[in-house]
Amino acid sequence: LASRVATRAGHRVGFWRLKNKTTAEPPIRVGMISLGCAKNLVDAEIMLGTLLRDGIEVTNDPRQADVMIVNTCSFIESAQEESVDAILESAQVREAQQRGQALVVAGRMPQRFGEQLPRLMPEVDAFMGIDQVPRITQIIRQAALHREQRLASTPGTQTAPASASRVRQSPGKDQPPLYQVTARPVYIPDYATPRFRLTPKHFAYVKIAEGCNHPCSFCAIPRIRGGYRSRPQADLVQEARQLLSEGVKELNLISQDTTYYGRDFRRHQSASAATVKLANPTTLSTLLRALNGLRGDFWIRLLYTHPAHWTDELIRTLADCPKVVRYIDLPLQHIHSVMLERMRRETTTEQILELLAKIRAGLPGVTLRTTLIVGFPGETEARFQALLDFVKSAQFERLGVFAYSPEDGTRAAKMAHPVPDKIKQRRRDILMQTQRLISRAHGAKQIGRTLRVLVEKEAQAQELQQAQVSSWEHGLVREPDRTRVKLTGRYFVEIG
Repeated sequence: LASRVATRAGHRVGFWRLKNKTTAEPPIRVGMISLGCAKNLVDAEIMLGTLLRDGIEVTNDPRQADVMIVNTCSFIESAQEESVDAILESAQVREAQQRGQALVVAGRMPQRFGEQLPRLMPEVDAFMGIDQVPRITQIIRQAALHREQRLASTPGTQTAPASASRVRQSPGKDQPPLYQVTARPVYIPDYATPRFRLTPKHFAYVKIAEGCNHPCSFCAIPRIRGGYRSRPQADLVQEARQLLSEGVKELNLISQDTTYYGRDFRRHQSASAATVKLANPTTLSTLLRALNGLRGDFWIRLLYTHPAHWTDELIRTLADCPKVVRYIDLPLQHIHSVMLERMRRETTTEQILELLAKIRAGLPGVTLRTTLIVGFPGETEARFQALLDFVKSAQFERLGVFAYSPEDGTRAAKMAHPVPDKIKQRRRDILMQTQRLISRAHGAKQIGRTLRVLVEKEAQAQELQQAQVSSWEHGLVREPDRTRVKLTGRYFVEIG
């Protein structure tokens, strides 16, 4: 992490403007940058909702912000680099435009790297972890006071913009950054938690659980997010009902592993109750059926499923529930048995192949989306070839590929037989080129079909004039629009 902090700079900053007009006195103004996945986005929404409830103004102008919050991600190396960029650039913007502004770093980086960060990033005024999300108002007030005290006690120490060359030079040893991080998080939101949604009004993310219990050798999420903890089903149904009343048309269920939902409830049963089979245990299937029974015309999308916890009952549930879209997000990571074992994925080649066959048979017309890792330690050419053959035979409708990056504190980071970066990239390119042809074939089959889709709005004439039509797959391959296509007629902006 120290080397990344010392070399990263230049991330683009984004803001949202909101205002709470109920307070008589000028409120503290806060800017926010939120990075990472949808699970991080929900955390950002909760922080904004809490701030607005407490009379704080959230601004999109960094010159007007009294406090800047960077909600970080640290899942893989590229995410860490992006987070470091955002923090250092926020410090640069502050030094150039608003020296009294406090800088707060939240989320996964403080949770993962702990007390290293105050030493590596003295520019920051406060670090906060996941358990501190509901205390965001108190923390930003403390950070603002801390910044004021820093400037008063160390005049003239930050007259120049922050840079990599001064990362290790503390602006005031007597005023180190505040640090509020719980070692193993236990926080989980509920229906009553304040939240300001950052997604468009037509869709929302519903975090059904927090944390993870899986032992994947490449992943640090259990250390960062803590153990798996499901939200009560009744609480989730209440949240969904409220979102639908606000006009949401698509509920996206998320957690680190949605198929694990409810298992921790059974695991926490008392020893005497453990011998009695529960008549109606809470599972993902019971949750989906409850949500499907809500009134209204809407969709439910299931994301982040783990192949180890799919059941025949879950497949039947998806088949029985018309509001659950037949789109399965199923990260597999690899197919070769040795690689699955080294990754500690809790699945085998045979189990994965059987599961895919069952899903295809039980859910006709299903769209399967997966992600794969190439270049994991021990991946020989033969094992990669097995993965390539699998991609060709499985014919996934959607596929993404990551080149493995070793993460501090994980088992995989210490494994023998690492794969050189050039080979990782070559293997990634081969898989994506293969998938490009598969995606084109899937796309060709859609020509002439009539589909029910969720649209955001009807495109206006000016939008049609500015539209650029080009061929692309998954944001990876884009071709230049050599012959400008002029769109005429009636078009709609589709969601997703």
